[in-house]
Amino acid sequence: MPFYLRAFTAIFSLPLLLLSLPLQAASFFSQVSSTAPPGVSPLHHQLLQLAPSATPEALRLAAQSLSCADPTAERLAVIDYSLPSTEPRLWVFDLHRHKLLFEELVSHGQGSGDALAEVFSNTPESHQSSIGLFRTMNSYYGRNGYSLRLDGLEPEVNDLAFERAIVIHGADYVSDDFITQTGRLGRSHGCPAVREDITYPLIDSLKENQYVFAYYPDEEWLATSQFLRCPNDNAPHLAQR
Repeated sequence: MPFYLRAFTAIFSLPLLLLSLPLQAASFFSQVSSTAPPGVSPLHHQLLQLAPSATPEALRLAAQSLSCADPTAERLAVIDYSLPSTEPRLWVFDLHRHKLLFEELVSHGQGSGDALAEVFSNTPESHQSSIGLFRTMNSYYGRNGYSLRLDGLEPEVNDLAFERAIVIHGADYVSDDFITQTGRLGRSHGCPAVREDITYPLIDSLKENQYVFAYYPDEEWLATSQFLRCPNDNAPHLAQR
């Protein structure tokens, strides 16, 4: 090829090359940000990226529990009961598509506290919330409308959730208006109730063999939960019941 043609081709190609550099840089930094730093599990890193406003420790323990129970799970909801009910403290993740589906208000039980939940139990009629790892069951229509049954996976911590009818459902007392009037959300009989407007899509995103992790820095639970000390090479058999 004559020199002048080669020079013309190089000059013509230069703008295209310059345009492609930002895209290549963006791709590079995207790959860097998707790599978990040392000491952080890939799932924990994924949750941190998707929900940067969530409590890191709640996400770390949620990742640890789910990795133990079902490393291939598609959906995970994390509830952080260490936060007041006036703040969003429920996150629903689509782990396969790397998406945050919901960031929402959620209630706690009347027996667990006022604006802050501080007491939890597995006891029927206590009207207290339960913590730990749950597997979701079927959706149904009950006295609270469209609802989602939960199967508590942790003995003596939440394994009576089905018997206690601890379910996800919508409630009119979960709203910004209620917070304005009372300084807190309304409280349930132990159920994690959500805004009525998002009840259907949220439940449909979680029903049938997905997972819910409810966090609170309870020392006894942190020291004894089987899902928080499961050897990685033995997962996911603890969740099979």
